[in-house]
Amino acid sequence: MAINGDFVSKTTLFLVGLIAFISFPAEAAVRKYQFDIQVKNVSRLCHAKPIVTVNGRFPGPTIYAREGDRVIVNVTNHAKYNMSIHWHGLKQYRNGWADGPAYITQCPIKTGNSYAYDFNVTEQRGTLWWHAHILWLRATVYGAIVIMPKQGMPYPFPKPNMEQLVILGEWWHKDVEEIVKQGNNMGLPPNMSDAHTINGKPGPLFPCSEKHTFAMEVESGKTYLLRIINAALNDELFFAIAGHNMTVVEVDAVYTKPFVTQAILIAPGQTTNVLIQANQSPGRYFMAARPFMDAPIPVDNKTATGIFQYKGIPNTVLPTLPQLPASNDTDFALSYNKKLKSLNSANFPANVPLKVDRKLFYTVGFGKDSCPTCVNGTRILASLNNISFVMPKIGLLQAHYFNISGVFRTDFPDKPPKPFNYTGAPLTANLGTAHGTRLSKIAFNSTVELVLQDTNLLTVESHPFHLHGYNFFVVGTGIGNFDPVKDPAKYNLVDPVERNTVGVPTGGWTAIRFRADNPGVWFMHCHLELHTGWGLKMAFVVEDGKGADQSILPPPKDLPPC
Repeated sequence: MAINGDFVSKTTLFLVGLIAFISFPAEAAVRKYQFDIQVKNVSRLCHAKPIVTVNGRFPGPTIYAREGDRVIVNVTNHAKYNMSIHWHGLKQYRNGWADGPAYITQCPIKTGNSYAYDFNVTEQRGTLWWHAHILWLRATVYGAIVIMPKQGMPYPFPKPNMEQLVILGEWWHKDVEEIVKQGNNMGLPPNMSDAHTINGKPGPLFPCSEKHTFAMEVESGKTYLLRIINAALNDELFFAIAGHNMTVVEVDAVYTKPFVTQAILIAPGQTTNVLIQANQSPGRYFMAARPFMDAPIPVDNKTATGIFQYKGIPNTVLPTLPQLPASNDTDFALSYNKKLKSLNSANFPANVPLKVDRKLFYTVGFGKDSCPTCVNGTRILASLNNISFVMPKIGLLQAHYFNISGVFRTDFPDKPPKPFNYTGAPLTANLGTAHGTRLSKIAFNSTVELVLQDTNLLTVESHPFHLHGYNFFVVGTGIGNFDPVKDPAKYNLVDPVERNTVGVPTGGWTAIRFRADNPGVWFMHCHLELHTGWGLKMAFVVEDGKGADQSILPPPKDLPPC
């Protein structure tokens, strides 16, 4: 099996981007990008289809910036779908207008229209990413954000010889929006993906994919920084490289205490930076990604592969496969996440809120709605605290900023309406799930503790939750029901991992803390697109502070109309 790969073009592109970037002046700069949303025919798995792209590229272009820079991305929509772009993990201080989720902080960009996302990169450095935030369009509309440290500020780990983006994704044979529409009409989950991808390519374990294989050329003795992003819509993924250990040094653009591992676990929405040394016998080694699922739920269990290829080794040499954890290896998942800790150094402290002003407890559940036209007479829905979120017709941030009444309520409950044995025997009873656009109001600069509790309503399942506008500290996690008396005593309040997307374990709970110092309307949702569509989402309204720089900035003049 001779696999040519495309390491020359891919690595050259990444290097050219970095070299051009590094040549920029040391002072804060303005980085300008043009994103043209356009349809392009792309062939994968012996089949060509039109997909929505940015600038005709899949994955899309990388945004390069340095901590302290201003970034302006003008998005022009030439596709038939409405569009919005979310800059995942960027805090957008006071500037929710640039956050991107459709009908939360803006109305979408209609066909033929443009909108300029204008934001500052403040006190952040590392790997983040951008993606469409409307419908399921992020299946193909996504790319990386690489934020370099301030000039003269080194990495807190050995400087690598080279860096490489590794973006994990999913691929469907058919039009994704049509698949989703069909599933919704039937009241069933849409068909699962047909392949996983590495940098948009499934690899040679799939048919017609030898030329659709990502390859990375390495030199013996050199160290590489891999910037890994999970852009998949619905799958947590294991990732490993045959014969090589990885050292985790960063997650979600926050430095971590380094630790060595043979594989990583990365949920949709998360990023992980690892160091890898080319210290094995020169050869060709598979890098591989495969789903983690420890609940009785079907997933696309196929393995995407790329090539980690030592310089001078011919393509005729067969690569070896890594030993990935079993697809249902809960022990590995829990153990891996427990190893993630903030660096908590003098330059990069972990400012964990020790005193809590507001305690929240949210249950995650599934349910069924009556649907006479659906296959089983019901449609699946999902809820937080028994409320399935209803998307508004105009942006929530506009409604809040301009005091437009009737768009949302601010009575989202701090705890579920009725306590029960959340992770006991499977529950099929309908708890009378409410539907509504209900938000939780948070006082400016207050400290918040939120416990997310999985439940066995229909089934338990792992859920990666993403909070827009903030990072948070993951102070605790466990299996079973959260115990408000005993579990807080086990919290890590010294060096918990800081991130923007966290997995709630199957049949378990996760506790996070953050300081609400960013005024605006901020979306929080499961980053499994399937669950978000079923209503597993809500939003916080963080009130303005009293200081001059503690209120929402005025909206831009070109904000898309509703």
